[in-house]
Amino acid sequence: MIELRHMRTMVALRDAGSLVDAADRLFLTQSALSHQLKDLEEKLGCMLFERKTKPPRFTSAGRLLLKLADETLPMVSMAERDIVRLVGGETGRLHICIECHSCFQWLLPAIDKYRVDWPEVELDLTGGFSFEPIPALSRGDLDLVITSDPIESPGLRYIPLFRYEGMLAVATNHIFSSKAYVLPKDLLNETLITYPVDRNRLDIFTRFLDLEDIEPEYVRTAELTPMMVQLVANGRGVASLPNWALTEYLERQMIATVKLGNNGLWNTLFAAVREDQLTSPFMVDFIRTSRETSFNNLTGIKTVQDDSN
Repeated sequence: MIELRHMRTMVALRDAGSLVDAADRLFLTQSALSHQLKDLEEKLGCMLFERKTKPPRFTSAGRLLLKLADETLPMVSMAERDIVRLVGGETGRLHICIECHSCFQWLLPAIDKYRVDWPEVELDLTGGFSFEPIPALSRGDLDLVITSDPIESPGLRYIPLFRYEGMLAVATNHIFSSKAYVLPKDLLNETLITYPVDRNRLDIFTRFLDLEDIEPEYVRTAELTPMMVQLVANGRGVASLPNWALTEYLERQMIATVKLGNNGLWNTLFAAVREDQLTSPFMVDFIRTSRETSFNNLTGIKTVQDDSN
């Protein structure tokens, strides 16, 4: 009566905190998710959670089902990996390159978990800030590149991990802090703090300022996200960073954030892989682990409908 999909649905509802976000994580419509939960409750003859509370408040039966899910789902995943190893898919090389300076916040926990699950896979990690990683991936020097700038290249596939919003970080007393959003022209007299990479790899330029041929008054660079945030907090400039990278600083009230444009500046983070490794079990599981870890560790991100994996 109780199926694995039911347990995964309950876990998603608990972790996401709402039916809308849980449906997004499971690649379902809210209507389909509600129908699935209602059908399960009818079969069990009891309510599993209260629908008028946010986050949902689970009943005793719901908490019992969640406990079962927490015990069962990891065992199922482990069994799936063991079966893969039995049929010879347990070894491989996974040399990863990161084009996203802020990605260590979720990628390192993902790698730690993956290393436990796949101890036989040779893991390596590098930052793609001083060379072009996509050509290196095509040559076979790398096996996976984390990037938000997909470049079409024969033999490569870009697997969406999640969507995120780029926000403008400003000092708490900055005039922008009371705005709902800023336009490109608003940055004409600002110092823009960026990572030390070519501007054609920065969304704030390619997808915002350059669209209206706007240049900030000054541009300065900082290598680390905490350094950038400290400069912003001290009134030394403004910086565009992913929403999830700013959560802890907002909670500490070090900075304020404002949307870039009326609709916000949304982008997608991808895992770029070669097509010949796309279905390798150790690669498939790394991408799955990365997605799960990112949603467990980050706030403000969304799933991407993906038919390629």
